[in-house]
Amino acid sequence: MAMTDEIEVEVAYARPDVQRIVSLCVGQGTTAREAVERSGLAAEFSEIDLDALDLGIFGKGVALDRVLQARDRVEIYRPLLADPKEVRRRRARKI
Repeated sequence: MAMTDEIEVEVAYARPDVQRIVSLCVGQGTTAREAVERSGLAAEFSEIDLDALDLGIFGKGVALDRVLQARDRVEIYRPLLADPKEVRRRRARKI
């Protein structure tokens, strides 16, 4: 097997009405933020703010400067519309 300086990763973004996953080959040492920038998703979805990213890899929050590993899937998180704890409290009060 030949060694390569590139790894395969994915960048994912989802809204209630649409989901996109972009596969990329990036250089080793690429950060989560750099992968998001290269994915082109910010151009496709105007609500993605590159200056206020909230990212995760397979459901676990990560820093923007997290160096990616082969087959990582970077997830771009949308801001929460409501605090999940508060929603549960309200629901419990109704019971």
